[in-house]
Amino acid sequence: MKQLTLELFLQFFGISAASGIIYNNDYLQIISDDANILYTYDIKKESLSKNSLLSDLSLQENVAKTIKKDFEAITTDGEHYFLFGSGSTSNRKELIELDVKTKELIAKHDLEILYESMKSFAQIGDEDFNIEGVVVDGETWYFFNRGNGPASANGIFTVTAKNLLEDFNIVYNPIELPKIEGHQTSFTDAILVDNKLYFLATAEKTNSTYHDGEIAGSIIGRINPKKMKLEKTRQISQTNKFEGLSLYKKEGKNLAFLLCEDPDNPETKTTSIYKLSFKN
Repeated sequence: MKQLTLELFLQFFGISAASGIIYNNDYLQIISDDANILYTYDIKKESLSKNSLLSDLSLQENVAKTIKKDFEAITTDGEHYFLFGSGSTSNRKELIELDVKTKELIAKHDLEILYESMKSFAQIGDEDFNIEGVVVDGETWYFFNRGNGPASANGIFTVTAKNLLEDFNIVYNPIELPKIEGHQTSFTDAILVDNKLYFLATAEKTNSTYHDGEIAGSIIGRINPKKMKLEKTRQISQTNKFEGLSLYKKEGKNLAFLLCEDPDNPETKTTSIYKLSFKN
């Protein structure tokens, strides 16, 4: 990762806690961990639209921490958007499936069986389970567990499934990530580019999957999914907590990603999107 640059790409008003992002043809699809909404931002028109994920219109934005669905991961197979609750509490185990073109709801799924199977297989307790990134590649799904609990359990669940809810096989690989000034980084999102998993991880001064801590910085890294080997990491910020990652441009060895930031401040609804560029 050479010639790395991080710059502000755009800012707009309307989202308080961005947690996932997908870029496609001058549109951004963004989710928030305290909202039951898929946000669509039109870059050319500079306009923000919203698609509700729930029938209860009273529980849409700035949902209280104790009852929020905590949508932390969004991924797509080109035809569907898949939004995943983190699983960090009992009410955060929902999968929302949307049509890519219409943004209409296709289905809602309960992830209780899958998430409990993951915890049992990896021998991870409730206090250490926190899914913050998901990547789909055909019938293979990569779930990134954020190691911000007491055991710092950063790891990747590789789930092979024809039916993600009923017929699946699980492999778990713990991943040792670097620290920032003594504070453990932990996964916040990931995508697949050229058969490599690129991920974000952030460090906070806390050991809780529930309570936020003071931000200590963020890194980007790369993993070989066949060997589940950490290949490279680079620190990209000392002050930003990045929670969403999407490919923006790819030209030969030059890659550009878009990152969304969660400032951990419910009082602000200014959304900042950054562009991260580097040469492999």
